[in-house]
Amino acid sequence: QVQLRESGGGLVQAGGSLRLSCASSQRTFSDVGMGWFQQAPGKEREFVAGISRSGEIYYGDSVQGRFTISRDNAQKTVSLQMNSLKPDDTGVYVCAATRRTAYYVPRHYLVDQKSYEAWGQGTQVTVSS
Repeated sequence: QVQLRESGGGLVQAGGSLRLSCASSQRTFSDVGMGWFQQAPGKEREFVAGISRSGEIYYGDSVQGRFTISRDNAQKTVSLQMNSLKPDDTGVYVCAATRRTAYYVPRHYLVDQKSYEAWGQGTQVTVSS
């Protein structure tokens, strides 16, 4: 079973930055898409960013231009650089891995939570105003 472990969360003031990392135990890491989701208090879990096998990158509307997702297949990690943080970015950030996919996948595939078969426990991000 795939294990995903997030790290890098914390408390930061509005306008600050954090870098989240997710380490995977999956041997076929390079064959799957990876995503980050936000679980904000009292809200549904939402798509933040995703990266496909081919390196195609997609972002949620609220983080476009502020967050950057990247992956390192050799290290089996995916990262999320979060800049210009806002109080609305507060929540638990969860890393997820899709099933093995085609090399190219459309945006909606990475946005759809049903595409993911492995989830991490999450890391707390708190942005104070």
